[in-house]
Amino acid sequence: MSSTTQQPNNLATHNADNVRIIESTSSWFHVPWRELLHYRDLLFLLVRRDFVSRYKQTILGPAWFIIQPLLHTIIFTVVMGQIAGLSEEKMPKILFYYSGMLAWQYFGDCLKGTSTTFLSNAQLFGKVYFPRLIMPMSVIISNLFAYVLHMATFIAFFIYYKWFSWAGDNIQPNWSIMFLPLIILQTAALGLGVGLWMSALTAKYRDFHHLSGFMIECWKYATVPLLMSLSKVPENMQWLLAVNPVSPLVLWYRHAFLGLEAPSSIHMAVSAIVTLLILFSGIIIFTRTEKTFIDMV
Repeated sequence: MSSTTQQPNNLATHNADNVRIIESTSSWFHVPWRELLHYRDLLFLLVRRDFVSRYKQTILGPAWFIIQPLLHTIIFTVVMGQIAGLSEEKMPKILFYYSGMLAWQYFGDCLKGTSTTFLSNAQLFGKVYFPRLIMPMSVIISNLFAYVLHMATFIAFFIYYKWFSWAGDNIQPNWSIMFLPLIILQTAALGLGVGLWMSALTAKYRDFHHLSGFMIECWKYATVPLLMSLSKVPENMQWLLAVNPVSPLVLWYRHAFLGLEAPSSIHMAVSAIVTLLILFSGIIIFTRTEKTFIDMV
């Protein structure tokens, strides 16, 4: 008899251990760090899915991770460098523009991938619970692998022009390269923050979904150092260096790898502060929106 009565108690205890209580919070800034850690396997699965599926069933496959930024660089090299003559004169044009594209490409990919989080995953969010921040975080991490491929391609160009071309003496990398992990972290945080804002806005106002691509392109061309040498920036456009948080990052890459003029320390500080403000406010608006977005999509 004792064994008969003990079995239901053990079953009840086992079921109680597997029960997960989901509670709502009224806190303005609430990041479920423990839940994000608990669902880390899901995060890694989503990272793999994003990376593999992006160019699935294409002829060139993962090669597109390299071809796409390279094509953008070639366009900038021909139009801005050769035709308009806006690049640094003593620097190989393709190296000049590729170094700038390293910063923008990672930021742009993170922004594009996270800006439609709610709309792209509405059906999944409505069926099963998991921390919603995992979705945009998986995009940031998967794009980091693409960034590594971009960097490897840039290093190949760098080695060629540094040691096998006429411009080798003009290319002077410096010690600030050691801060590259911090620059990558800031770029990811900025892309994530803006993407969270766009995701929350597109969940409520679909107009932003149609305008997002246009807005990103406008931002790209408003990043003046991406288009021209710092010495050729007109005085009436200097203010864009201060208000655009991506501009100092582009200048940093060219300074660290090529030895060109360093960005202003004030501009770098402002860029970092703006990044933190956008990230924290983006997390707030994202966590507030996730509670009600099912009623809006």
